[in-house]
Amino acid sequence: MSVDKDTVRRVAHLARIDVDEAALEPLSKELSAILSFAEQLAEVNVDGVEPMTSVTPMALKRRQDEVTDGGIQDKILANAPDTREGFFAVPKVVE
Repeated sequence: MSVDKDTVRRVAHLARIDVDEAALEPLSKELSAILSFAEQLAEVNVDGVEPMTSVTPMALKRRQDEVTDGGIQDKILANAPDTREGFFAVPKVVE
């Protein structure tokens, strides 16, 4: 795909980027090269290739999903600077 100076000017305007007139031609060549590379990547056959989250195969550590009732309210509230009736007390922010 080829990008001309008018397209670069329009994209720069939409992106609110000030581009000098002299820089439009080099930018159009760079953007054309980038889009050509993207088209080249689209031609690669990736059928049967599994998506990866990392380049090294590894399994994440897992734990049982157990429901607990906590029961440590006093310990948690001990960290707060101000508590009232078993809750965190915060300054009023809305009138």
